[in-house]
Amino acid sequence: MTVKVSVVIAVYNPGKYVEDCIGGLLRQSLSPDEFEVFFVDDGSTDDTPARLDALAAEHPHFHVVHQESSGWSGKPRNTGIDAARGEYVMFVDHDDWLGDEALERMYAYGKANDADVVVGKMAGIGRPVPQELFRVNRPRATVENAPLIDSLTPHKMFRREFLAEHGMRFKEGRRRLEDHVFVVEAYLRAKSVAVLGDYLCYYHITRDDGSNAGFQRFDPVGYFGNLREALDVVEELTEPGPLRDRLFSRWLRNEMVERLRGNRLLKLPEDYAEELYREIRGVVTERFGPGVLTHIAPMQRVVAGLIQADLYDDIRELAQWEAAIRPTGELTSLTWTDGSLTIGLGAEYQSGDSPLVFRRDGDRAVLDLPLSEKAREALTGQGIALDARTDDSDVDLVVRHRENATQYYLPLESERHEPDGDEEGTFRQRITAAAVLDPETAAAGSPLSRGIWDLHLRIKAGGWSKECRIGAVHGEGVEAGRLAALTGEPRRLVLPYWTDGPGNLSLDVDQHTNKLEREAVVLVDPAGAVVDGATVRLPLPLAVTGEETVRLRFERKNVGKFPAEAVADGRTVTATLPLEQLTGKRWAVRIGLPSADRGEPKWTRLPVDVVVAADGTAKVIDRHLPPAKPAPAPAPKAKQPAPPRPLWRRAAGRLKRALTNQQKNS
Repeated sequence: MTVKVSVVIAVYNPGKYVEDCIGGLLRQSLSPDEFEVFFVDDGSTDDTPARLDALAAEHPHFHVVHQESSGWSGKPRNTGIDAARGEYVMFVDHDDWLGDEALERMYAYGKANDADVVVGKMAGIGRPVPQELFRVNRPRATVENAPLIDSLTPHKMFRREFLAEHGMRFKEGRRRLEDHVFVVEAYLRAKSVAVLGDYLCYYHITRDDGSNAGFQRFDPVGYFGNLREALDVVEELTEPGPLRDRLFSRWLRNEMVERLRGNRLLKLPEDYAEELYREIRGVVTERFGPGVLTHIAPMQRVVAGLIQADLYDDIRELAQWEAAIRPTGELTSLTWTDGSLTIGLGAEYQSGDSPLVFRRDGDRAVLDLPLSEKAREALTGQGIALDARTDDSDVDLVVRHRENATQYYLPLESERHEPDGDEEGTFRQRITAAAVLDPETAAAGSPLSRGIWDLHLRIKAGGWSKECRIGAVHGEGVEAGRLAALTGEPRRLVLPYWTDGPGNLSLDVDQHTNKLEREAVVLVDPAGAVVDGATVRLPLPLAVTGEETVRLRFERKNVGKFPAEAVADGRTVTATLPLEQLTGKRWAVRIGLPSADRGEPKWTRLPVDVVVAADGTAKVIDRHLPPAKPAPAPAPKAKQPAPPRPLWRRAAGRLKRALTNQQKNS
């Protein structure tokens, strides 16, 4: 059978992190005879070579190539290209891993669209990855119609014949940004690039030991020398004009301007920061004309203008100001309707402890920046306005899987509001929105998978795009709507809950944890639980439309478990008690709610117990209250003290004792 995909992995001392990579490869849905794996060991000095050799001995489609250390990933990747036999070559880093169906789906999508390059959706675990690129599938993407330039890592599929046709190889030696040079050339030479956005193909991780190669401090001279090589490729393969300017803006934005903003600049040692600035300024003044600046956000344009004008002190002052800006979100409502959760929210930027304010300049909204007069004149001379572009402000609400960082955007409608600020001529900007989360379609038309899903609010306003959690600040009516719901077929539970500590909103899908028991304690009011004859009615935080059949179980240690059919209707569960089996004892109550993953109910103890008396009457009690103590017995009456003896009796007593003593002495 023809090899469809050759996976190439440059390996150097990954330690334990290679195991996740190996596990992802072993789980691939492609059959072993349809893909091959080349681990190219670039002179590792840990136990990895022996581990890989043992793996290859066990799995014939896994291969290991050992070579002397080259110092970086370019040469081992080229070794893998030379060894590959597949129609496509897929590059994977030794500390990342693939989604279980990644190779099968990316290959099929590439073949269906005759693609030279296939870009699979990525998730960043502890590190950023492009977001906009993967919002939708893009079968015919180009650098002109899609934000391809935002994704320059090599973790993609490339048609092997395409690489051979153009003699494409990675630059070798100890260097930076060799992947930028390779990938941007592929984008510009490819007849077709296909972006697969509806399946998470690649997990890009940050090691917990902080040793990822890309996170190490670099030599600015070498780094920006390597960056110029990527710019050279763009100049070779494009004509001067708007497209080239837009492509150049990617490096200006990500590799230069963003390094000189906020805490990212302020946390650097001052001497290193100044060296970094000098090298950045060298590239900016050499290679970027005014047209490049038009493709970046307003605040980025301001920093770029200050670089051009060589005003480093103003850049640092601006960084101090920006470091205090943060996004804030308020959860204003939470409502289940027909199996979908509607989430109301408000969003705003703050500067320190106060709302961020903008200034009005006629019909324009402008940024109130802490700039010197010289800086303002320099920016004006370059045609750089301080416009805030508040008309473009918007928000996104993203649901993100806590373990694997899979994320999806929720459909929402938003509205901008501009209340006046405290000073005349200033105003704030607040965005309100309502997002809809249908657990059965939120994953790009498919159900959310089992697990914990966190809600993240992304605010795009005033030239910033920042993210925060939502829920810690919420309106008074939100708690009443924070109910669990049974959704999908087969049925499963979706539970909104507050996280520990800050109290942000998350979803437990299909009872991934035991949070339902904790939430039932918080949300179930035992005072609303009643028994009427043999029928028990229990309040439960379930958003149910119509009726749902669930199960109750009454159990007592060393006695037994007795089930009862129950119906959830609205927010109440009703069941008939098996009185003849429960008489004379106190019973714990558990509810069995459906779980699609288990295929059978998961049982959760409720915060109430049922007590059935010997005569068959029953009552529901709060199991968290201490048992009632018997009434104390009445205290015995205190004895009244005897009245004092009269004086004559005391005198007679003394006389009697004296006579007795006299008789004894005689």
